[in-house]
Amino acid sequence: MFNHEKKTMMFTKQDFAILVLGIGTYIADIGIDVWVITNYFNKGLYLWCSLTLAVVLLSSFVTQFFSYAWFKEDNNEKLNWVWLLHLFHGGIFTRYWFTLKDGYQAAFKQISSENQLIDDFSSITHETAIHKIHKTAIDGMADISMLRLFKTFLESTPQLILQIYILMSTSNSSISQYTSIVVSFISVTCSTVDYQIALRKSLPDKNKFARLTSKITYLLYKLLTLISWILCIALVMVLSTTIACVLVVLFWLGGFCWTMNQHTEFCKSAAAENIYRIMVGIILIFTFFNIKGEKTRVPLSVYYIIRALTTLAIVCTCIFWKINLFVITTVAVTLVSGICFLLVYYRFFHPNNQCAQDEVDGPEPERGKMCRISKFIM
Repeated sequence: MFNHEKKTMMFTKQDFAILVLGIGTYIADIGIDVWVITNYFNKGLYLWCSLTLAVVLLSSFVTQFFSYAWFKEDNNEKLNWVWLLHLFHGGIFTRYWFTLKDGYQAAFKQISSENQLIDDFSSITHETAIHKIHKTAIDGMADISMLRLFKTFLESTPQLILQIYILMSTSNSSISQYTSIVVSFISVTCSTVDYQIALRKSLPDKNKFARLTSKITYLLYKLLTLISWILCIALVMVLSTTIACVLVVLFWLGGFCWTMNQHTEFCKSAAAENIYRIMVGIILIFTFFNIKGEKTRVPLSVYYIIRALTTLAIVCTCIFWKINLFVITTVAVTLVSGICFLLVYYRFFHPNNQCAQDEVDGPEPERGKMCRISKFIM
């Protein structure tokens, strides 16, 4: 039998199904991006085409960078073919392949003492071999969830703002745009929730999302606050793209400075660490994350008070200029609803609401080496 810690590190058939669904949605997301870009190009809307393509390529370059850097950290030998796959933007597909292979072994095949499942584990005990293969699959799933989080906030959120702005400010609309908006909202929310689930599953000292109500409440909190803020930025863009850019930069600067002040230690090199901090700053433009795993009451409160005051100022300005009252109403309703779900989540459904502190980024516990996600954002 496993001890309690090893019981928590189990890669299940449900996890495997989520992985399969993940790669399916990832491919669908690429297909929709190509559809939108092609549609703009065929209509002669070369500016929108170029902006959408630039956002897609930027997110892909960043995810390939971190994916390859993690491969180098995890493997001492040179992996020239892995480098080549990342060069052609196949990094996440490579990771999905490895994780699906390990996940299939962990979820569907049994390890017997007479017939070890993996040759690499043949020299260790039966119990340890089972734990190793499950942990390998879970760590791979966690890496994918982190990369998809990067891709989401570098690609899906800017695309949402851009597509909504185009619909609000021009007469150009198409099925591809509406499809892109719906899929992007789903992608942003699901990747955020999936990341939290993967983080808690891969860290044995974390309480898990034990109840479906916890996941649903967290999803609604993230979804509604994201909808409100993305619509807010789109409204500001209708007023002035310059002011919208300044607003986004100010929020990014605030998030980046806070991240710098936390002295994160996620990457081994200084250059990669700075890129990581820039990425966290971008994520903090759109939603709150606990960088250090410490108590969140004060930073969380400050973050959403600033968001609420900024949203109120934008809504009042747009009401004065009578800009799309339906969108303004949606902004107000989703923000209030999102904060209500936030309060309910942290009061009743947070997995750690009875724990004194979460240790995520910082000194690793003495009980052994933790996975990469232990130094990521909480």
